[in-house]
Amino acid sequence: MAVATVTPLPLEPWTPLRKKPLPAGRPREWYVSHNRRLKAMRLAIALLDSGVYLAARADDRTIRATAHELGIHPPSATTCRMVRALIRSSL
Repeated sequence: MAVATVTPLPLEPWTPLRKKPLPAGRPREWYVSHNRRLKAMRLAIALLDSGVYLAARADDRTIRATAHELGIHPPSATTCRMVRALIRSSL
């Protein structure tokens, strides 16, 4: 019986996406909530990648420490709640 060998694909260097300007003419609250959602998503992804799979383990201190490691401004309590909601919905 022959055994199949798997050859790994070559890794390509990661290139960040180009940022596009946000649409003009929206109320200020829209921009604030949009940026808050983006920040919450970045933090939730980083926490999931680091092994925090339960929202109960993602307290404000852990979330803010992750933000510090990523070089992101410390999130507010509202953003921390959004991060926990995203982690809950990811399972």
